[in-house]
Amino acid sequence: MTGKTAAAAARATVYGYPRQGQNRELKKAVEGYWKGRVTADALRSTAAELRGRNWRQLAEAGIHEVPTGDFSYYDHVLDTTVMVGAIPARHRAAVDASPLDGYFAMARGTQDVAPLEMTKWFDTNYHYLVPELGPDTVFTADSTKQVSEFKEALALGLTARPVLVGPVTYLLLAKPAPGVAADFDPLTLLDRLLPVYAEVLADLRAAGAEWVQLDEPALVQDRTPAELNAAARAYRDLGALTDRSKLLVATYFGRLGEALPVLAKAPVEGLALDFTEAGAANLDALAEVGGLPDKRLVAGVVNGRNIWVNDLEKSLATLGTLLGLADRVDVSASCSLLHVPIDATAERDIEPQILRWLAFARQKTTEIVALAKGLAQGTDTIAAELAANRADLASRAGSPITRDPAVRDRAAGVTEADSRRSQPYAERAAAQRAHLGLPLLPTTTIGSFPQTGELRTARADLRAGRIDTAGYEERIRAEIQEVISFQEKAGLDVLVHGEAERNDMVQYFAEQLTGYLATQHGWVQSYGTRYVRPPILAGDISRPEPMTVRWTTYAQSLTGRPVKGMLTGPVTMLAWSFVRDDQPLGDTARQVALALRDEVNDLETSGSSVIQVDEPALRETLPLRAADRPAYLEWATDAFRLSTSGVRPDTQIHTHMCYAEFGDIVQAIDDLDADVISLEAARSHMQVARELAAHGYPREAGPGVYDIHSPRVPSAQEAAELLRAGLEAIPAERLWVNPDCGLKTRGWPETSASLDSLVTAARTVREELRVGKQTK
Repeated sequence: MTGKTAAAAARATVYGYPRQGQNRELKKAVEGYWKGRVTADALRSTAAELRGRNWRQLAEAGIHEVPTGDFSYYDHVLDTTVMVGAIPARHRAAVDASPLDGYFAMARGTQDVAPLEMTKWFDTNYHYLVPELGPDTVFTADSTKQVSEFKEALALGLTARPVLVGPVTYLLLAKPAPGVAADFDPLTLLDRLLPVYAEVLADLRAAGAEWVQLDEPALVQDRTPAELNAAARAYRDLGALTDRSKLLVATYFGRLGEALPVLAKAPVEGLALDFTEAGAANLDALAEVGGLPDKRLVAGVVNGRNIWVNDLEKSLATLGTLLGLADRVDVSASCSLLHVPIDATAERDIEPQILRWLAFARQKTTEIVALAKGLAQGTDTIAAELAANRADLASRAGSPITRDPAVRDRAAGVTEADSRRSQPYAERAAAQRAHLGLPLLPTTTIGSFPQTGELRTARADLRAGRIDTAGYEERIRAEIQEVISFQEKAGLDVLVHGEAERNDMVQYFAEQLTGYLATQHGWVQSYGTRYVRPPILAGDISRPEPMTVRWTTYAQSLTGRPVKGMLTGPVTMLAWSFVRDDQPLGDTARQVALALRDEVNDLETSGSSVIQVDEPALRETLPLRAADRPAYLEWATDAFRLSTSGVRPDTQIHTHMCYAEFGDIVQAIDDLDADVISLEAARSHMQVARELAAHGYPREAGPGVYDIHSPRVPSAQEAAELLRAGLEAIPAERLWVNPDCGLKTRGWPETSASLDSLVTAARTVREELRVGKQTK
């Protein structure tokens, strides 16, 4: 096909769309179902209405081919586990009794059965449920969800494309099931899994699907020859099927690299690639392999992970180059739009000038449609759109919001000494033990306590003017008093104030820093029914005044036990925001770090002896390619140390990380030079403790003994068993006892019972150590 003909055939599409609804209708329906207030039929009806609404909006915007199957009650990887029948044995009875309740049991667990492990979806803040596989796993096809949702779209008169997680990515994301040897490789199950995918593809073909999308984002990571051979075999076998739809293999989040020739040669009809800044190398690589002369290319030229308006002329230039490299070129976002809010026009509190710079999911579909039209019919047909886009880009580039000379001068003056504590860890540890006087196996929590309905109502009443600031603050003081009293009675050693005043661990700080913008409706799914509103990092960052000192000081005045000052670290402030794309991330991180350094120093001056600076996103933001990691880790660890290194030796610096794979960043964790680190470990059965030990990590650590992302309450015996497992890797004098993460999403009854188990476990094991020492 000639370039002109390929352009004439250009169509607009997307890989996926936000699931929750403009007003988070899905969250309310699912949580209502869990509480018994919403029936299963009502939940299904809400879900179907949301899917239909999404598809109609996409079609009305000009999207030619809508995705199906990307919608999920909880997680699309968990949906894939159901599709291929890889149900863990402990969940089988629940799934057989009620597929819907069994599905949620796998996601959240029950009082009697633990859930699947949860971790981050590549380098995003979305969490997926990790498949558990072993040599005895038997796969069985269940295409009910995929076929029924595809038929729903057809019934609306739409052209639709089912979207599935690809078989290679599914296996690469999996872990050995409990009881299976740790060195078991789930990819060895590929030949067993492919016939199941073949059956699902046949069912979709029978339902009328012309195209099926198979997502293989794992192939943008570094892959071994064996893994690339597995990908080649998978798509050789699936491509050879006679009873199937056309196959579009989609990759995103970066450059495809050595997997590109594999997929280019595979007997599939289409390939989707990322051509944004993250995947810029794909353009040259595609030319090097001779293009895709007999294939459809879906070009991801609109950033699906950030919220800035697209540079339409730049994207058109890329698309024009691609015309000569494929049989057909279609236009899309770089990945599913799951990772951005739904509609920027819902934001009433952002200045109109700044709102012009932003593109949420609905605005991105408009950009995609304009680009497809311009590619197919010529740029004259979108002249008005191009003129408006040029004005929006110029407005942002020339705005004083984006540059503060004082902030830039301060950042430029940072020295290496600013990022180093005044004494080495061993000397600090001795000073801290003498100063704090904590027992062996000290107990603490991660920071937040349950955000009750009363607290949320108080914040809503303040925003609506139903109560004044004084009334709101009195409610916060009362909550802090209750939280401190509860912790003292529970027997915790290092307390927290509970964060009653905070809406979100990033947004709370962003609202008090210059350079950030907050949204009112910019909700993005983090996991399950947990949605966050990432703030927008639009300009240079500074701290006009203290942000946490007042409430922390008040909490400390209520108790003689140490109360941790609680802050969110610079990397997480970036990772869980929509970050500016007009300067290097390291430069932005340094600005945030300096603002946090001021806060840390003020906390210490006000009497805080323990200060926690959370960095749960350190691993999440790790580049997917190993070659890109050293530069990232250098600026990320430098930023953390810059935040925390201005304190006295006897001030104890904590940090916290959760729900990620930590094994490949243990050296970076060491480089943070925090005195204590707490990490998620309950679902992964203390794996991180063993990784720290293997590295020779020399500082104190608190691998979690209580999984807070499940409603089940662990017994004291269960927590003690995890603690004993932690002691096999970390000496008692360096081991802390804590939950996996903050308690914000839990209710008070389960929190109270779980922390009672935690404290009882610590006392039990502490006594075992005392008796054992005496016996010796």
